[in-house]
Amino acid sequence: MPKTSLWLIGGLFLATPANLLAQTTDPTLNADAPFVRNIRPDRPGRTITTNMVPLGQVQIDAGTNRFEPATTTGFGPNRTLSGATLRIGLPSHIELRLTQGYLHPTDKLAAASTMITGNDFEVPVPSASLPGGFMPLTVGAKFLASTVPNARSQVVLLGELTLRNGNTSFPNKVLEPGARLLVSQQLGQRYGLEANLGFRQRGFRAADTKLGTYLGTLALNGPLGGNFGFFAETYTTWQRESKLAPGATAGVYWRPLPNLRFDLNAGQGFTREAEGLSVGAGFSVRLPK
Repeated sequence: MPKTSLWLIGGLFLATPANLLAQTTDPTLNADAPFVRNIRPDRPGRTITTNMVPLGQVQIDAGTNRFEPATTTGFGPNRTLSGATLRIGLPSHIELRLTQGYLHPTDKLAAASTMITGNDFEVPVPSASLPGGFMPLTVGAKFLASTVPNARSQVVLLGELTLRNGNTSFPNKVLEPGARLLVSQQLGQRYGLEANLGFRQRGFRAADTKLGTYLGTLALNGPLGGNFGFFAETYTTWQRESKLAPGATAGVYWRPLPNLRFDLNAGQGFTREAEGLSVGAGFSVRLPK
């Protein structure tokens, strides 16, 4: 029942911009709105924006997060993940994306699922060191699905493929295709409501779809006064035969220039299948002006 309700709410939200897009006739009416003109990075949460880097410009979204992995991942205690996304504006309203993560190594050992018994109690058997180093590279692209660029309502398609490179400590690496539907609705001149609905799987076989992971997000961002603003999102992931793993992310940002932004953020998962507490910081810059 919770999954059905989530799909219904998501469908209603995604259908709204389609009607509004049909009513937009002049793309110049909204081009100077602060929501469109100012930089909108694909961070700090899980929501990826509908914002497209213009042709001839380059944007970098980078940051570091300290997080508690989900208990089901086997990543052990708190980890630190740094990453950056290089975004390049191409012709025909296409954005090329390269995302590289770096999971900081740790000397602590993972606890294997096997247990040994002694003195009337069980203890975990430590295994090899936890994975760390450069993670597999993700290559992707955004495609504008709306009829009018920079309209108050936008629909964008995102396709991604995670490669099999990266540090050898990451086990069982395979090609991981993924796709998302990105939707945004501008509220006033500076606020925005954005939603994602996506799917990612390991491998290309039909059987792999049963183990694929779905993602749904809903985010709100806007000003707090001057060049300061806020970001807040709720999200959930799930698989076909697993429970929902919901969580939330919130943060504040400072934008000294229209093409430069710094942020602080924190997040919390609400179930044992979701990541625990996370805190982080990052920046985004777009060149040239």
